[in-house]
Amino acid sequence: MGTMAPSFTFGIEEEYHLVDLESRHFAPAPEELMRISEAELGKQVAPEFFRSQIEVGTSVHNDFAAARKELARLRGTIARIAARFGMAPIAASTHPFADRSGLETTPKPRYQALAEDFGGIGRRLAICGMHVHVAIDDPDMRIDLMNQVRYFLPHFLMLSTSSPFWQGEDTGLKSYRLAVFHELPRTGLPQRFESFTEYERTIDVLLRNGVIEDATKIWWDLRPSARFPTLEMRVTDVCTRLDDALSIAALYACTLRMLYRLRRANQKWRSYPAFLIEENRWRAQRYGVSETLFDFGQGKLVPFATLITELVGLLAEDAAALGCEREVRHALNIATGGTSADRQVTRYRHLQSLGATQAEALVGVVDGLIAETVEGCDV
Repeated sequence: MGTMAPSFTFGIEEEYHLVDLESRHFAPAPEELMRISEAELGKQVAPEFFRSQIEVGTSVHNDFAAARKELARLRGTIARIAARFGMAPIAASTHPFADRSGLETTPKPRYQALAEDFGGIGRRLAICGMHVHVAIDDPDMRIDLMNQVRYFLPHFLMLSTSSPFWQGEDTGLKSYRLAVFHELPRTGLPQRFESFTEYERTIDVLLRNGVIEDATKIWWDLRPSARFPTLEMRVTDVCTRLDDALSIAALYACTLRMLYRLRRANQKWRSYPAFLIEENRWRAQRYGVSETLFDFGQGKLVPFATLITELVGLLAEDAAALGCEREVRHALNIATGGTSADRQVTRYRHLQSLGATQAEALVGVVDGLIAETVEGCDV
């Protein structure tokens, strides 16, 4: 093909809500909390859109065990520092009950400008996500693999869901975060591009007219990173459990490697209309792992557990090559045992069955999230 094989190195970014340990409501990060965090973690930690959010990012990795260890350290460090201020992080894409009205936008020029641009929609953005970068150095290959891996975005979303509640309501969705995020412009499934040049030409229309300053304001479910030579997967909720986060990152990296193998053999994953992929995206968002997705090759709905078992088998060679067999197989545990969203709803209903009020049950859900966020972390 005339290009060097991708390294498939990767990095993980996670966003967390900060909650008050007494009320369990949103808690804005004091400047001192951010100062201490930055002193310990450097550029691996940053404020987010609201002051009650915080973001961490791993280094570049080629070893999933090392990545897990680092992400555990990042979570544990944030939890330890936050506790000094009577606060805790929760790795969930929405807060189960806190009212997002009155949240303070982080006083950084970028976030202030976004708040002005978004208007009322921006005041609803009390959501957190997980982004996974995988290195694909050649720009045209990055676009080619982006076109193909779109098919699997609903699968990754299904495994990550952690946002069933919104302001105290059980929404019936496993990822309500996407419903909120989709109100923004330049979100959702990316279109197909024939080349990186076509992608640049398309984005340049907005750049030349001052609509956006750079491509970081393209918020698709999947995009060529504007900062790194990576393909950035953004569709997923933030995972409450560390093992789930690493599993999804491994699946994503291995799927890209599998598609690269097909490319080297002058093959590719069959292309399906965005309309159909978006139907699977909706099913993932709405129902989660206990339900079905379309297998478009068969033209019928198939239990997700069956689909993910097939995918794990398909990726066996890639998981062995990238050293992440354990992480890839863990997807089977998520498919059968449920995601954070499933556990949150189960805990909520269980507490109510024991006589808890709605408010007490929702506090119990937050307590579960606080504990799960730091499982396996050195706090």
